Amino acid sequence: MSLNSVFEEITRVEPWLKIAQAIKSESTYRIASPNSLFPIIANHISKNSDGVLLAVTSNAREAEDLEHALKLWNKDLSVAQFPAWETLPHEKIAPTSDIIGRRLSVIRRLVHPDNKFKDAQQIDVVVAPVRSLMQPLLTSLADLEPLALKVGDSIDLTQAVTKLVEIGYERVEMVERRGHIAVRGGILDIFVPGHEHPLRVEFFGDDVEEIRNFSVADQRSLEIAPNGLWAPACYEPFLNEEFEPLGQLQLFTDLFPKNSVVLLSDAEKIRTRAAEVLKTSEEFLNAAWMSASLGGNIPQEVSLGGFKDLETVEKNALKKDLKWWQVSPFIGHVDDEQNFDVIDLKARVLDGFRGDFTAVITELRNKLSLKWKIVIASAGAGSAQRYLEQLSGADLAAKISEKEIENNLVNIFVSDISHGFSLPEQQILVISDTDIVGMRSSMKDVTKLPTKRKNSIDVLTLSPGDYIVHEQHGVGKYVEMTSRTVGNATREYLVIEYAASKRGQLADRLFVPTDQLDQITKFIGGEIPSLNRLGGIDWEKTKGRARKAVKQIAAELIRLYAARQASQGFAFSPDTPWQRELEDAFAYVETPDQLACINDVKKDMEKSVPMDRVIAGDVGYGKTEIAVRAAFKATQDGKQVAILVPTTLLVQQHFNTFSERYSPFPINVKPLSRFQSTKEINETLAGIADGTVDVIIGTHRLLTSDVRFKDLGLVVIDEEQRFGVEHKEHLKALRTNVDFLTMSATPIPRTLEMSLTGIREMSVIQTPPEDRLPVLTFVGAYDQRQVAAAIRRELLRDGQVFFVHNRVASINRVTAQLQELVPEAKFAIAHGQMNEHELEQVILDFWAQKYDVLVSTTIVESGLDIPNANTLIVDRADSFGLSQLHQIRGRVGRARERAYAYFFYPQEKPLTENAYDRLATIAQHTDLGSGMAVALKDLEIRGAGNILGGEQSGHIAEVGFDLYVRLVGEALAVAKGEAPKIDSEIKIELALDAHIPHDYIKEERLRMQIYRRLAEVKDETELASIGEELLDRFGKYGPPVEILLAIAKLRVLARKVGVSEIVQQGRVIKFAPLELPDSRILRLNRLYPGTQVRATIRSIQVPAPLTSLVNGQVLKNQELLNWINELFNQVFEDELKGTP
Repeated sequence: MSLNSVFEEITRVEPWLKIAQAIKSESTYRIASPNSLFPIIANHISKNSDGVLLAVTSNAREAEDLEHALKLWNKDLSVAQFPAWETLPHEKIAPTSDIIGRRLSVIRRLVHPDNKFKDAQQIDVVVAPVRSLMQPLLTSLADLEPLALKVGDSIDLTQAVTKLVEIGYERVEMVERRGHIAVRGGILDIFVPGHEHPLRVEFFGDDVEEIRNFSVADQRSLEIAPNGLWAPACYEPFLNEEFEPLGQLQLFTDLFPKNSVVLLSDAEKIRTRAAEVLKTSEEFLNAAWMSASLGGNIPQEVSLGGFKDLETVEKNALKKDLKWWQVSPFIGHVDDEQNFDVIDLKARVLDGFRGDFTAVITELRNKLSLKWKIVIASAGAGSAQRYLEQLSGADLAAKISEKEIENNLVNIFVSDISHGFSLPEQQILVISDTDIVGMRSSMKDVTKLPTKRKNSIDVLTLSPGDYIVHEQHGVGKYVEMTSRTVGNATREYLVIEYAASKRGQLADRLFVPTDQLDQITKFIGGEIPSLNRLGGIDWEKTKGRARKAVKQIAAELIRLYAARQASQGFAFSPDTPWQRELEDAFAYVETPDQLACINDVKKDMEKSVPMDRVIAGDVGYGKTEIAVRAAFKATQDGKQVAILVPTTLLVQQHFNTFSERYSPFPINVKPLSRFQSTKEINETLAGIADGTVDVIIGTHRLLTSDVRFKDLGLVVIDEEQRFGVEHKEHLKALRTNVDFLTMSATPIPRTLEMSLTGIREMSVIQTPPEDRLPVLTFVGAYDQRQVAAAIRRELLRDGQVFFVHNRVASINRVTAQLQELVPEAKFAIAHGQMNEHELEQVILDFWAQKYDVLVSTTIVESGLDIPNANTLIVDRADSFGLSQLHQIRGRVGRARERAYAYFFYPQEKPLTENAYDRLATIAQHTDLGSGMAVALKDLEIRGAGNILGGEQSGHIAEVGFDLYVRLVGEALAVAKGEAPKIDSEIKIELALDAHIPHDYIKEERLRMQIYRRLAEVKDETELASIGEELLDRFGKYGPPVEILLAIAKLRVLARKVGVSEIVQQGRVIKFAPLELPDSRILRLNRLYPGTQVRATIRSIQVPAPLTSLVNGQVLKNQELLNWINELFNQVFEDELKGTP
């Protein structure tokens, strides 16, 4: 909700009127004010200025927060952020397309605004970190023309694509990142930098017929995009080899019209920051020239990217008739070289109330008695309502306001400003959530991302040479995807190679129709498998051995499962009003997957059977918030909660998070680890025993015999893969009647296997929170220059670095070497052999940003959450396990900045095959949400021997992980007394032209994906959804695709009535297996004369339909399918009732 009315109330009197007059003068002003008023000051100056306002911050994070805050105070303001490059101008790594596109969008709009497009309209305020003012630009950037399209415009699609490629967009198969475009038939997909969703432009001939937003997650359209497409350029010629002569440079401030105002948000902080940027840039350049003198590449011309100092930028701005103003918490400054006229707002920073609402009420009562105007800005509607109830309960007049401020009461607005302030001379008090409870809400205007519709990994991403498992024929090798035409019927097939039937002969090949792709899975199982023979009995024997072996595992799992189902757990009550308040106060927007997981957990908790659920979500995807809500729910019924984490550091971090989230509520949270004194531990143990401690967060110290709970209701295990067998055995004793919630970023394969077979429920979080970018991952030989460059780059953006060195003996020597390489950085060392309190202090100091680089052992692997650390350097990465590498990488990239991960191995030492596999995997799986894929790959590399015992790993190696899991599922069903759910192969061999033409979907991977989904279709609703998706993503389809969809429908019908074979044999069509009662056979013969029933082999043969009775040909394609559908409806009328 906008605070426009509060803004108007504040700025209508002195000294604000003086600011409005001062803008018209030539003088330079300093406004004395706390930073919390900066968005109001910027809005006020913009409103009264003839030019554009340039609001300058010290770093990118402040710029992002300011952009959001400006819109809160004035919803009609046109604000744009001009980001700095994430990289140094001399580096080979280019900034992301998103950063470049957003920069060029601002430049274009400043010089050539276009009010026909919302994205291109005149800007009122540009927000920029100081670094982006200091970097020179090419003068020609404003002339890079965007592609602008509205519905009804005419343009040749090929011409449009050529234009987009010319201005820096990358053509790909499927649009997933900003700066991507994809073309399919008459459809153009484009992800414009700065946009939340990509756009889909549909052409009819050369005319733009429709433009709509679509979701990256499932590629489906969302809604019409009313503002059309305005796509700015996505590359800066600077980054190209062929840039212009160096004289053609200008500063960013040169682009602003006369009488524009440059406004520095915190002048002293910005000056310091500018000096650091200059110093670091010079040091980096010196290092680059040193490298060049030793034979490295010569850096690009110094003048090309040399940052200008702030004084030069200021002089240049004043020369161009721009005004240079400052906001500072200080009235005067000893370093001032020029005389500023000072306007003092006489504003005061608020002392926080730290959750003490009694103190808040006392303060408000006092101010109301003095006739002050009072505003509380609350981030959520739920907390606003709670404030209203609490104030009313204290007999204070209050209301939730939407427009005007009223006198003699507390006005509550729903708006998430970061900090409040008081203006004593104006008698105005503004209080934020942060001031009341000490929690910082998210300053980002986030809308929800779409969930991934299919929560599974597409393991059928096949490359030639991959091993596959066909359920009927066994292990083979994928060769290619090919088309075959017989008569007029074209079908696509997967070619699978099997072992030769006789020695010395060529390998056998099996052509698998694409409508049978559900029979194929990629082989995952450790060793390279041996190929089976087609038609041999060895595959059935192999499956038989595996079936026999899994019975034993199934029996053990069933015992555990039955004990849980039979035991009476506690059924928790539905959500309380307090639960809703807690959830409303969450500082971020939940992703849909997060909400689905939370709902799953709550439903399980409300059942009387004990919960045993795994939450699998990549590192940083919001699993902790699920634990916060589940634990809170348990405490509402008077139950205690134990949260088990693998390290003492994680205890501290979770304790801080839980304490902060629960601060407004009477819930007692305590930590239990080595960090507590004996006295604290004894007090905590007593509290656990008498029930006064509600939530206990601890390491495996929680599993010792002296920890006795009064009424334990929920156990949460974080990072399950870090606990050993003995700890898990101890937990098993609790598991029968207490609710269990397990969280893991890389589920250990046993967990994965159990959850896949339904023993433990599994929820997966696959949607990345907010705007998280994948971590840019580099794998290579160790290079000191690269290490120094990586650290310096991070320091340039106020970030911090994790340097992982896993040998305590040499960690001091390595740190000393790093200190020599980057003398300006502050280093700290952390490892497990340090005194606990000393270790805790180092970590907390690093968290508080007292150090720039933390050199540590793998202590960073376990859940250390430091959002400001966005560069990771791992020394000797070849000696780590895959799961460890993934966990360590998850420590960076948790904020909004792009994160970098460097995995180095020794130059002089050759890699082992397994180490190479691990590093190759970590380099490939950089996408967000790749934890599950890494878990499967981990299983593949290590095999499953140490998880299920050597005997079981042998069976997995023979049949592959997927089929093994399916066999366990079947054995479990039998052990439970259920009919095992076996999807039999459905063989449809008819004269049908059914395929996806290459001119409809060109990319093989996408065709295979659609074939696979059609083969797995379970009902007509799912099939209709795929049909809609094809129209949406690829445009109108022709008869071959229509027939493909019709075959999928026929498979659904066949599965319903138990038919697994529909085969055309000359002029008859065979249906099997089929056993019909006499009444139906009579009916069949009457409707289809000449039908033969073969009871012994359970099949019927029906004369195929002909085009004419005399010399007619067998019907083909849609007509033949319509005939079969009609036959099914006649013969199986009862079974297919209600089927469309």
